[in-house]
Amino acid sequence: MSWCLCGQKNMQILITAGGTREYIDPVRFISNASSGRMGYALAGAAIKLGHKVTLISTSDLQPPVGIDFVGVDSAAEMFKAVKKYFPKCDCLLMAAAVADYTPDRTAKAKIKKSGKHLTLKLKPTRDILQWAGQHKKKNQFVVGFSLDNKNLQSRAEKKMKQKKLDMIIANTPEAIGAEKSTVHIKTLNSPWLKIENAAKAAIAGKIIALIEKISG
Repeated sequence: MSWCLCGQKNMQILITAGGTREYIDPVRFISNASSGRMGYALAGAAIKLGHKVTLISTSDLQPPVGIDFVGVDSAAEMFKAVKKYFPKCDCLLMAAAVADYTPDRTAKAKIKKSGKHLTLKLKPTRDILQWAGQHKKKNQFVVGFSLDNKNLQSRAEKKMKQKKLDMIIANTPEAIGAEKSTVHIKTLNSPWLKIENAAKAAIAGKIIALIEKISG
């Protein structure tokens, strides 16, 4: 597959960030350790390079100046927002850590402590990244992230193929909440690119620049 926005200098970039919150009751939720920093760094880098950015986020971080911000909580809310903004974007960077499961039912009132074991029934959430890969148009570019402890590149390549992605960025759990991290980047028909022990802002700048290069 080739992807090109011939003659287009500025892109409309859609970015997701943060870990979703899947509510058990009105005050308790299941979530993950994602800080949202990578997504916000990508948004900042894209804005600096003159692109238009819509950031869909669960994080409480301060959004970069100049973006269109869409706040969400759950995986379902994030999916709804992505479906709304995806058709008009040139590039989707799915940096959010979307929960794989959500409570089958959310209690309407706070669950009281009883001293007994509590069993939660969970159901799978919609796979937003796979949906985007299946529904992208010819000139849309979809980027996914992969987090693994082992077989990092092989598992990321499998995910890239299954979800019909144009680029995948792989890293290990050590990257969560860290100021610096190491990432592995793969695009279609290109070898792996490794960015080692770099600040997330620097990584984000290189990712956006790489997308620009591919789109040129």
